[in-house]
Amino acid sequence: MSTLEKIQSLEQVAEARARWKAEGRTVALANGVFDLLHVGHVRYLEGARELADVLVVAVNSDASTRAYKGPGRPHIPEGERAELVAALACTDRVIVFDEPNVRGIIRALKPDVHVKGTDYTPDSIPEGDEVRAYGGRTAVSGDPKDHSTTELARRLGRESAK
Repeated sequence: MSTLEKIQSLEQVAEARARWKAEGRTVALANGVFDLLHVGHVRYLEGARELADVLVVAVNSDASTRAYKGPGRPHIPEGERAELVAALACTDRVIVFDEPNVRGIIRALKPDVHVKGTDYTPDSIPEGDEVRAYGGRTAVSGDPKDHSTTELARRLGRESAK
């Protein structure tokens, strides 16, 4: 499947999810902004993929990113961020979403595991109650929060000022 073919609507991924379940394949859901893609993102997503047979990644839309991160974000438009995430070998499908959280995606897909980065614990994942309600589980993956888009943007800004 090509990179662009991996980017699908929630409805398309829900149809695929039904097939994967019938085939006995497990599904992990990861989500985030993925602005200025960096090694911390890659480690998070590769770790999430190790927890299931299929990895679906939900990428915040530009509007939800601005609501979450502020008016100066995102640096990269949603279509390009989704394409970069889809290009990673560990990613099977990508959904762009407008909502403030992934509860609706969780309800539609019922992933076997919902995975967040190391700034969470399995018990502090905000949508954990939604996942546990149908028997799913939460997990954390990636390296310690040593990398951030905010810090990367700050460093790039200092470099361009020279």
